[in-house]
Amino acid sequence: MDRTQLIERLRRETFDVLVIGGGATGCGVALDAASRGLRTALVEKQDFSEGTSSRSTKLIHGGVRYLEQAVKRLDRGQFNLVRDALHERALLLRLAPHLSRPLQLVTPLKRWWEVPYYWVGLMLYDLLSGRASIGRSAYLTRRRTLKRYPALRAEGLVGSVAYFDGQFDDSRMNVELALTAIEQGAAALNHMEATGLLKEDGRLSGATLRDGLSGESLTAKARIIINAAGPFCDLVRRMDDPTCEPMLTTSSGVHIILDAAYAPPDLGMLIPKTEDGRVLFTLPWMGHTLAGTTDTPAPLAEHVPVLDEEIEYILRHVRLYLDRPVTRTDVKAAWSGLRPLVSNPKAGGTAKLSRDHVIADSPAGLITITGGKWTTYRKMAQDAVNHAIARGGLTAHNACRTTQIPLVGAPGYEPEAAPLLAAQFGLAEDTARHLNLAYGGRARRVAELASAGLAGRLAEGHPHIEAEVIWAVREEMACTAIDVLARRTRLAFIETRAAQAALPRTIELMAKELKWNKARRAREQRQARALLEGSL
Repeated sequence: MDRTQLIERLRRETFDVLVIGGGATGCGVALDAASRGLRTALVEKQDFSEGTSSRSTKLIHGGVRYLEQAVKRLDRGQFNLVRDALHERALLLRLAPHLSRPLQLVTPLKRWWEVPYYWVGLMLYDLLSGRASIGRSAYLTRRRTLKRYPALRAEGLVGSVAYFDGQFDDSRMNVELALTAIEQGAAALNHMEATGLLKEDGRLSGATLRDGLSGESLTAKARIIINAAGPFCDLVRRMDDPTCEPMLTTSSGVHIILDAAYAPPDLGMLIPKTEDGRVLFTLPWMGHTLAGTTDTPAPLAEHVPVLDEEIEYILRHVRLYLDRPVTRTDVKAAWSGLRPLVSNPKAGGTAKLSRDHVIADSPAGLITITGGKWTTYRKMAQDAVNHAIARGGLTAHNACRTTQIPLVGAPGYEPEAAPLLAAQFGLAEDTARHLNLAYGGRARRVAELASAGLAGRLAEGHPHIEAEVIWAVREEMACTAIDVLARRTRLAFIETRAAQAALPRTIELMAKELKWNKARRAREQRQARALLEGSL
């Protein structure tokens, strides 16, 4: 992608829609708006998916625990939200098949009366899925449960209930959303900060921007501005109105990565109740085990620290359910992400905090979309664009089409293509499998780069190769070493030490490709090491 050309478009064009925020919702809005024929721009202060959208539990779900609350409260609205999310789950699995898959999860049960309670609930979950079902729930006997999940603690186990949800690679999907939006005509830029909002006759008319790489300032003009800045939405709202009431409260969710032995490759586990009434997951993810999450009040910050007590909280509950010893030294990586808990500012101070999305207007015309979850990003984006068209009097050339637009990488994807890639390009089996899943129909082009002398592994024991660094720079708008290691390859989220080992070669390759001088190389080294050693 030519960053210079995209910046020139920001300077030159007057857009129908300018989106602030490059997470799942923001990139979803840009894709929806651009595919309707609206002149669309998007700016993101950091990298696409740098914050909350890269730090999820990696599940595409309707919300089993939300369904439980809907039943207890007889809340029709919650039922509808779960049903809509299940519909969106099926869409995501279809639109990005290389980055997502159905995954079966078990809930271990230690009391006989829990069997009908959870089983009936999961039957309702299946019923709400309707034609969007991806697999039927079932009861598993104690013996069958232990056979499927050998690391599970047998003591006190009476059986389990199993159900299906989706699993995905969140930040790669976010990056591909941005790339697909660009293919549809959007001018989407990462490392481009909105520093202020412009007004004419009391109405928003654009934004002042600062290029985070060059430090250069510029102005972008737009008829409608959509604030999709996630946990930072209130900061953007205060650019419009310094006196506005906050609409967000933030909490942090920590996840950790353990060795693959803690979860079967095709089965996850939902720990139904922790000591403080939450749920916890252990999931197979990228050849390892992901465990989490916490839910702790946290202040707004670019990089949220992972506290030792949060890691110990997760380990403590994993130990209760797994027969395999696990200690702090088994943790290969840990990260924390902010969740935006939202209330409608018009509802007053007693409005209940929620993870459901809210669309709010300002008198000057700022449209804020926040809340929700990864699974429903597409529906959130559709609602936001519909609202923007109505509010701004915009003329779209067609209705929403995002249920039919496959993400970059989906066209040409063949699930069984890995052996052919390995044979044709001389790749190791694990690398070929990784490339096929990460890049889908574009994997062959990455493999071609590898065959030109870039097939070396970035870190021992991991499938990621040098060609991916060059591909990320040329085709996926990676601008920094952390862009590559954290969000294009996911290495920093899988094993911190491996990412640290890969850093020198990553910088060497990027420096040559982007013509970095010694000062820039040194700065990249310092910044990346600080993030890998501290708060990712």
